[in-house]
Amino acid sequence: MEYKIEKDSMGFVEVPKDVYWGAQTQRSLNNFQIGRDNMPLEVIKAIALIKGACAVVNFHNGDLSEEKKDAILQSTTEIIDDKLSSNFPLKVFQTGSGTQSNMNVNEVIANRANEILSKNILHPNDDVNKSQSSNDVFPSAMHIAAVMKISDELIPSMKNMIKIFENLEEKYDDVIKIGRTHLQDATPLKFSQELSGYREMISINLNMIEESMKGLLSLAIGGTAVGTGINAKPGFGDEVCEILREKTGFNFYSSKNKFHSLTSKDQLSYAHGALKALACNLFKMATDIKLLCSGPRCGLGEIKLPSNEPGSSIMPGKVNPTQAEAMTMACVQVMGNDTVISIAAANGNFELNVFMPVIINNFLHSVELLADSIKSFGNNCLIGMEPDKEVIEKHLQNSLMLVTALSPVIGYENAAKISKLAYEENISLKEAALRLQLVDSEEFDKIVDVKKMV
Repeated sequence: MEYKIEKDSMGFVEVPKDVYWGAQTQRSLNNFQIGRDNMPLEVIKAIALIKGACAVVNFHNGDLSEEKKDAILQSTTEIIDDKLSSNFPLKVFQTGSGTQSNMNVNEVIANRANEILSKNILHPNDDVNKSQSSNDVFPSAMHIAAVMKISDELIPSMKNMIKIFENLEEKYDDVIKIGRTHLQDATPLKFSQELSGYREMISINLNMIEESMKGLLSLAIGGTAVGTGINAKPGFGDEVCEILREKTGFNFYSSKNKFHSLTSKDQLSYAHGALKALACNLFKMATDIKLLCSGPRCGLGEIKLPSNEPGSSIMPGKVNPTQAEAMTMACVQVMGNDTVISIAAANGNFELNVFMPVIINNFLHSVELLADSIKSFGNNCLIGMEPDKEVIEKHLQNSLMLVTALSPVIGYENAAKISKLAYEENISLKEAALRLQLVDSEEFDKIVDVKKMV
């Protein structure tokens, strides 16, 4: 491999000749080979978006020439358009402020801009990082990346799942099945009513997530090193956010208290709490569906799932609820990510949280897992799910809890006698009721009507 010599404030460093990064990036690459997680490209693109907006404001303020501003904008556009993605090799487990990734972006922009201009006039710190600090750029990028990923990936997948449930509810509104509480038989309900509970889970979670995103619209930009805004002109953050609003369509604004923005990660922790709530609901839903499809002959067997692939390497013909299993694994990971984010948000001393890279890596990981698993579960499982009406009817008519309808007429204690006798003698509720002479045949049929019980 051929190398070039790059220089920073600490001296000279050998850097591969065919890359745009510089000395500080290379130092990080050399010193932090920890794990497999690279800084997410969503964060890199968000930083590039900020750099472009800052260049425009610095130009308007008379602090950057038009030539430099235009070259920076072209470079940031190339980053956002995935044309320079191989130039961001740094690991998540680096400095807790994200400084090395901020400088990675600064160096790539500066070197690419100098190449565009065919002269070496842009400096990564003096020009690309002008009026900024890693300490306000990186937390701002975290919020931008989180908002955009949730909006672009998670929310559409949730809305699609809601629509799938609505279609299933309409299609199977005539199916009445036995309900279950405590894993025991309960009173009947419509299959569509059971499904509506799952749909409402997703709808409520969607509202929670959208509400939590409001805090992520607040950006630290303009606070620079410790929140005072040193080396940035008054109003710099507001002007940058105005450009970001135009570029993204989201109502980003410069936070009122930059000291809070640098030291606290409560807004990301709160938003991830909404993601965890979604994971909890999805886990519950997928587990219920796994149980309802158990069998096909020796379980509940009340619903049929699409047969997507063989389920066993040894048992021929076996088909497993693999989409539900995949979703529940994704949900467990999201719950684990929430623990990481909670601990990380509680740490970092005085004016700066220094766990930011691991916070945003886990946050974006959760969004991706939830979006992908919801999409996969919806398209490969829910759409093709159907009730086994024969099994459902058998369970319904065999349930002892239909006796609940008799309770208001003959009293709780008498209804319990019917249920107990039917269970002990292995006879129907009607047979038990007639044997105990608590109601006659006509009265039983009139009262114990499952259509009236839903």
